[in-house]
Amino acid sequence: MDKITRRQFNERLSKGIAGTALLSSAPLACAMAGPKKREGSLGIALVGLGSYSTYQLAPALQQTKYCHLAGIVTGTRAKEKIWAERYGMPGRNIYNYENFDAIADNNEIDIVYVVLPNSMHAEFSIRAAQAGKHVICEKPMAISVAECEAIIEACRKAGVKLGIGYRLHSEPYTQEVKRFVKEGTFGKTLYVNAEAAYRSAGNPDQWRLNRALSGGGALMNMGVYSIQSAIYATGENPVKVTAQEFSTRPDYFKDTDETITAQFQFPGGATGAVFTSHNTHANSLYASCSGGWFSLKPANTYGPLAGESANGPIQFPHESQQKLQMDDFASHVLYGSVNKAPGEMGKRDMIIIEAIYRSIAEGNRPIPLELGKMGLS
Repeated sequence: MDKITRRQFNERLSKGIAGTALLSSAPLACAMAGPKKREGSLGIALVGLGSYSTYQLAPALQQTKYCHLAGIVTGTRAKEKIWAERYGMPGRNIYNYENFDAIADNNEIDIVYVVLPNSMHAEFSIRAAQAGKHVICEKPMAISVAECEAIIEACRKAGVKLGIGYRLHSEPYTQEVKRFVKEGTFGKTLYVNAEAAYRSAGNPDQWRLNRALSGGGALMNMGVYSIQSAIYATGENPVKVTAQEFSTRPDYFKDTDETITAQFQFPGGATGAVFTSHNTHANSLYASCSGGWFSLKPANTYGPLAGESANGPIQFPHESQQKLQMDDFASHVLYGSVNKAPGEMGKRDMIIIEAIYRSIAEGNRPIPLELGKMGLS
């Protein structure tokens, strides 16, 4: 698969100046007098200042307890000025993709959060580790299993912690589903259906529809959520997967998959169906068990989520999932608490994604999986 260079990425980004326009029009309520620093709090640098960093991660870092926004890395000069003014960001903590490695000498930055297009995850996660910084890598972890392994090895060699941007593992609805399964609240899971999709329209030039940047389409994006849902709703990794691909708008989805369905078999006897698409809206998890059932709908939005079970409604107060996720990782670094989304989880999901693509390429052939307990939490 051809890799896109940072220069090519910046050129494509500059054509869509909407990112800067969106940032400059963000609510003034986001403005801060300076980076939010607290005793015992770890400094995070965001690498890539797209919409997720702008509207989710940076605001969440104003609420976190164990970490704070300390630095940025961007290829867009206009964003440097906007973010510096909005968050009181000192120039010494502002980097671009070329001078990024100098972050090794910055003691104000402890964690690097890579929020770039998928094809750039491995490079900057590895560079961050080599700079001695702990790493959060946004999902999907990379565009191949080999890249996932390279990230894990780089972090191991550097002696730094690695987490994947799986925000749902830190929020209470997902934790409740995992508790149901662990404690056998409704008996054994027999069947699970997980759907994650949205309709993409209006911008066929976005990076998610460019295979060189994304590594794939709906499966590499929303599909990760449906795969994860099926796994934590059974408490097991699948042992076999069969998959199908559908395309109804080939003029728009020229380079990436539009819609994918897949069927899982689990070692305990459960079966699962997952659905993902860039051409329709779907957001749910349903599990039928030997002694009842449970469901989340929506299951993977930024919240608030909602759920029901055979015992009645599932209800929790809403909090920023990104705040909870980043605090969980910072707590892991500071105090050795459980890493809720380790690198092995990201690698496992990439193994499953590659198996799904392989099943499709080989005429929907069932593909065996040997994952053991990899990534289970």
